Amino acid sequence: MELHNRSVRTDVRELGALLGDVLAAQTSTEAYETVEDLRTAAIEYRQGDASSRGVLEETIDDLSGPRQDVVARAFTTYFELINLAEERERVRSVRNADADGSLHDSLEATVSELAAAGVEADEFEELLADVLIEPTFTAHPTEARRATVKAKLRSIATHLEELDERDMTDRERDAVWRDVTAEVTSLWGTRQVRQRRPEPADEARNVQWYLENTLFDVVGDAYEEFEETISSEYEDVDCPKLFEFRSWAGSDRDGNPFVTPEVTAETLERQRAVAIDKYRDQCKRLSAVLSQDGDRYAVDGPLRESLAADAERFPTVVKEARERYPDEPYRQKLKLMRERLDRVDDVRPGGYPDGEAFLADLEVIAESLTVDRNDVVRTSFIEPLRRQVDTFGFVLASLDLRDHRENHTDAVAEAVAAEGVDYRGMDEEARTEFLTEAILQEEPVVDAEEPGDVSETTDRVFRRFRELADWQAEYGSQAIDTYCISMTEEPSHVLEVLFLADQVGVVSLPDHCGLDVVPLLETESALNGAERILGTLFENEAYGTALETRGEIQEVMLGYSDSNKENGFLAANWDLYKNQRRLASFCREEDVTLRLFHGRGGSISRGGGPMNEALLALPNETVTGQVKFTEQGEAIAEKYANHRIAERELEQMLDAQIRARHEANEEPTEDVPDEWVDAMETMVPAARNTYRDLLNTDGFVSYFGQATPISVVEDLNLGSRPASRSGERTVEDLRAIPWVFSWTQTRLILPGWYALGSGLDAYLEAVGEEAGLETLREMYEEWPFFRTTLDNAALALARTEPEIAAEYADLADDDLRERFFPELVGEYERGRELVLAISGRDELIRRDWLAESLERRNPYVDPLNLLQADLLGRGDRTEAEERTLRLTVNGIAAGMKNTG
Repeated sequence: MELHNRSVRTDVRELGALLGDVLAAQTSTEAYETVEDLRTAAIEYRQGDASSRGVLEETIDDLSGPRQDVVARAFTTYFELINLAEERERVRSVRNADADGSLHDSLEATVSELAAAGVEADEFEELLADVLIEPTFTAHPTEARRATVKAKLRSIATHLEELDERDMTDRERDAVWRDVTAEVTSLWGTRQVRQRRPEPADEARNVQWYLENTLFDVVGDAYEEFEETISSEYEDVDCPKLFEFRSWAGSDRDGNPFVTPEVTAETLERQRAVAIDKYRDQCKRLSAVLSQDGDRYAVDGPLRESLAADAERFPTVVKEARERYPDEPYRQKLKLMRERLDRVDDVRPGGYPDGEAFLADLEVIAESLTVDRNDVVRTSFIEPLRRQVDTFGFVLASLDLRDHRENHTDAVAEAVAAEGVDYRGMDEEARTEFLTEAILQEEPVVDAEEPGDVSETTDRVFRRFRELADWQAEYGSQAIDTYCISMTEEPSHVLEVLFLADQVGVVSLPDHCGLDVVPLLETESALNGAERILGTLFENEAYGTALETRGEIQEVMLGYSDSNKENGFLAANWDLYKNQRRLASFCREEDVTLRLFHGRGGSISRGGGPMNEALLALPNETVTGQVKFTEQGEAIAEKYANHRIAERELEQMLDAQIRARHEANEEPTEDVPDEWVDAMETMVPAARNTYRDLLNTDGFVSYFGQATPISVVEDLNLGSRPASRSGERTVEDLRAIPWVFSWTQTRLILPGWYALGSGLDAYLEAVGEEAGLETLREMYEEWPFFRTTLDNAALALARTEPEIAAEYADLADDDLRERFFPELVGEYERGRELVLAISGRDELIRRDWLAESLERRNPYVDPLNLLQADLLGRGDRTEAEERTLRLTVNGIAAGMKNTG
């Protein structure tokens, strides 16, 4: 049976033709012909039918201002539409593979393999009990696309799904295509570039959209599939809670002065309102289903008792329910449940105190349906809702707070100075001792309500902690129970947050600790000092007590972005890998469960890449079952905008985590041969030195500024957070996102591979090329960490286009270009050569669909790159040219499917 009516080629061809028709109709035939000339010239060069890009470059040079805008808009819109076509193709691939049993990375295959390997039901149940996966949505980088544009694209995607999956008459098909035409026409006339910088509340709403419109519905379906798959091999194994969603949007204060307590409070309130509205709608839907006649079905004890308790709580409402639904006990109960939901954020008493209370009522209904032999009704209607409540509660997504450690240090120092304590003058040991005693004593050290005449920073920090106490009282501690400390370097940085929480009552040892305090380790010194930091904390009386109240679980966040920017791709990956092993071994010795929080970005250089492969490549020692990771930027839309793709993502994450946890149980300490470790220890110093030499070379910052669109990226209204920490143009001060974004725009994706070739060469020179390559190939075949590292570098290398990058290099001063560009290209070529030699492939990309995607996209990205480079080279750009330049950034991001 054919599941689909279309193919990716059909979608690309018809959407491309439609865009051409709209372009001609909305502008002119001449404008359409200009775009076609550019498209044809780019394709001819890529296919080898033209000896140079001369025609393409001449056409771009001759464009008038208005025509430049049309060209940029045409190619940008094309990529937006092609991205939808490829999303639809991914859905087709998943559904077809699911139907014929060929789906890779499937939970079904893993469960079958475990059962065949002799894993008994109790062992599998323990395995599942260990697993908790926590995707954490962040606002940075914000999608380049405007919300308005995204909404139109989702509408077009829905129409494509109809055309692909529904059997329709010609008249119905024409009607749907007419709607697609209308949407594309509207999209053409819509401004692509934001006129204002988004505010944190906008970013929080953007994240909320995916939780509300996709994941909330997907979770119930996903668990149903998981349970069905598990029961095929293990009949008596219950599926526990496996996922929990978290967010930084609206609560991440690090470097973003616009994330105020008001923004966080608004986010918490809005998320609760969304969750409750969802549950209320579900209860209304259930009321239409659970219309069983009470005279025909026995009302079991728990349901009868629950209705009696409601009668005491809401006598008037119960009377109304009985009059409206006589002899229909389920409908009566659901009416009262809706009443309690209505009162959650109401001055009237009786509302549910939390999601657990609502879940308890659902369980009463579920038990009663089982007694009444209505299991199919319970499975189809109650169980999905129970899974939703268990996953989202009344919070939708728990928020993490985050700020830079310097702000906490300043706040503590300034506040205790008013009490005669010279905190700033203390060394690390004295600070730790002071904070410990202050946390353990019953009386507060400072007046958190009125800390005195303090700086704006200190006032802001204390206000946040005061509000945190109020937020936990209002929304429950689970709504906002984690505090992440950027740039943690010392134990005192963690204790400062514990102290501040203690001063406002969020922490009250030894009985209560309402906060996980999470050090973010992102520099080489912090990663190498992780055992010292944690060792001091675990032995500390105050922190040890807090840890005990939190279940002896220590969350540690690893910063991929800044680690890469500081050390380069290869060195950063190795530093993270070996320090994860050290952390895990240390925590195990201390009888503390380690939960790693991977601060991964969407791009390869910032820890991106396929999530299931990343989870399987983690060191065995670190796989405790609990794992947390960030989801950012365009990656959120790519993974969670489409229901079927979102469900597939959850399955792949779960499959990988179950497999990884089982492997860790079988082999708690990963057996990595000394020869492989020695190889890495030879490669990494050479790679780190090569990378740092580049960054520290006089003139490199100037070259970066001249040969990339960083000046445009800094001024784009992409996100609410400033592009740099201090406003200075230095590599150290620049945030990792604009650093990666700027190189990605030039198609020289340096952060994803630079110095890899130098590192590999250092090893080959040390042991000999023949013997070295043999060992490296063995490492690639047998070591998931090394294979994933090289495969990710291969993706960045495959997306790199030196010929296009040369157009940007030509914008730099001649001496800078000659000093840097040949060196960059040399590293690219050597890295490419060695990756192919080690992997044994003829091409960098091992996935056919990705190779096809790049082949499809590259000829269309080229004109945008050449137009962008041409505009960057103009000293005095008009306002219209500035707008077009910003539009090319959006277009290239859409073509590359990445901002940073």
